[in-house]
Amino acid sequence: MIHQLPTLQGVVKQLQQVPFLASKNLYRVLSHFLEMDPAKLDAFCAALQAAKQKLVRCSRCFVWQEKDRQCLFCYNEKRDQSTICVIESWQELLAIERTEGYKGLYHVLGGTICPLDGIGPEDLTIQPLINRIDDSIQEVILAMNQTPEGEVTSAFIVQKISHKNIKISCLAKGVPVGSSLEFIDRLTMFKALSERRPF
Repeated sequence: MIHQLPTLQGVVKQLQQVPFLASKNLYRVLSHFLEMDPAKLDAFCAALQAAKQKLVRCSRCFVWQEKDRQCLFCYNEKRDQSTICVIESWQELLAIERTEGYKGLYHVLGGTICPLDGIGPEDLTIQPLINRIDDSIQEVILAMNQTPEGEVTSAFIVQKISHKNIKISCLAKGVPVGSSLEFIDRLTMFKALSERRPF
């Protein structure tokens, strides 16, 4: 039936390209947009366009920032400038910030090393991380998801920075193996950060 509605089929094809959108929810999402009040739909599209135009990644930590403003983390004097928490994506940053227990800096890698998916160290922001670690940095926290890819990425980073005179730590094992940090509850995340151990 959908093949007889080319306009509908076109939207479906676009939605299928959205990661994390389960196929079973595809038509529900489509129905939501089609039934949405035109003014609300316009506002949604305008907000998405504005985000695409006005948000950029910080050239230092790779966290999203407004184009015309300084990074909320790198240039915040109230944050501990001697500690860097290394994370896979900005979703982990949101989970960590919810704990209100970490006040240092961040570095977003943009993923993990995964040869099966064709992702190597050069596809991530590992080299910029290494370049950031100067005499002012005292600790690097490896807050990767506890998956095989996360462990491989952590081990690679340790190999590259172990010669530097800094403390290298990782999250406590209270975080379930194989879980994603963005779904960890606030207390577990706080405990994992506060009871971090040497890598």
